[in-house]
Amino acid sequence: MRALVIDAPGRATVRDLPEPLHAPDELLLRVRTIGFCGSDMHTYRGLNPLVSYPRVPGHEIAATVERVGTEVPEGRFREGMLVTVVPYTACGRCPACRRGRSNACRDNQTLGVQRDGALTEWIAVSWTHVLEAEGLSPHELALVEPLSVGFHAVSRARVEAADRVAVIGCGAVGLGAVAAAAATGADVIAIDLDERKLGLGRRAGASHVLNSRTAPLHESLQELTGADGPDVVIEAVGLPETFLDAVQEVAFTGRVAYIGYAKAPVTYDTAQFVKKELDILGSRNATAADFRSVVDLLRAGGFPSDAAVTRVVQLEDSGGALREWSADPGSATRIHVNLP
Repeated sequence: MRALVIDAPGRATVRDLPEPLHAPDELLLRVRTIGFCGSDMHTYRGLNPLVSYPRVPGHEIAATVERVGTEVPEGRFREGMLVTVVPYTACGRCPACRRGRSNACRDNQTLGVQRDGALTEWIAVSWTHVLEAEGLSPHELALVEPLSVGFHAVSRARVEAADRVAVIGCGAVGLGAVAAAAATGADVIAIDLDERKLGLGRRAGASHVLNSRTAPLHESLQELTGADGPDVVIEAVGLPETFLDAVQEVAFTGRVAYIGYAKAPVTYDTAQFVKKELDILGSRNATAADFRSVVDLLRAGGFPSDAAVTRVVQLEDSGGALREWSADPGSATRIHVNLP
């Protein structure tokens, strides 16, 4: 089968790999569309410490069921069914798993990161990680994982209808946070440097959009929140300066949820944590419930899926697309790869 392989930093090629064998409790899936994630870019650049090479990327998955293993519960899946995949593993033994928070498993291995991913023609996956999603297009399905990560951050931040929520970053994950917060009835402020992405934020449910390149962030947020600051700030960029902005701008007794990893050490004025009595929360991956919530959102037509996919390429062109995206990260919200 054909697959994209990142052999080393800066080198990605499409080549033949052996077809997978599927165990009795697995489904053999024909991959239809894969979304490129920021982690794939970091893998290509050699900046992902969790990755060893060579590595097949891809964990934003749209697929159809090709074959059903003999130990898969009868009637649960059928050949040709459109599905997506929860791409994380859980050991079942670590503190996170014992607390029922397997999305943060200490020994998690995400497809395309710690183990080979799905940018291949076929993959074999345990049926317990596969979610039926009939009625959606492959390109909608390939958005489910990143949007779910944003949904999970909103859950972590305990967003309620009375909250004013600022989301920093309107990539696919940030747009998921915007959509999830708006679905609670919260007043959402989408923040980015790119007007096109801000337009997507508005369509995803933001009440206000703020271009922090052209308008002062602090003064603008003070004006929008009656000088209180947002009740919740969700950081979906992963830069030291936005990590600091989140703490500086959030209201007293507010909540900050960090999704991205800062790409350099962050030095805080820790007096902010204490004086404001803040809840500082990490948000990792997503749960199956988050995935289902996103599927429901997409089925209801509540998200600008077509506009969120900036570019679509075929498998044979995927290495070049990854290289071009790495050279100009701001050029795309999401790149999707269609497979034969």
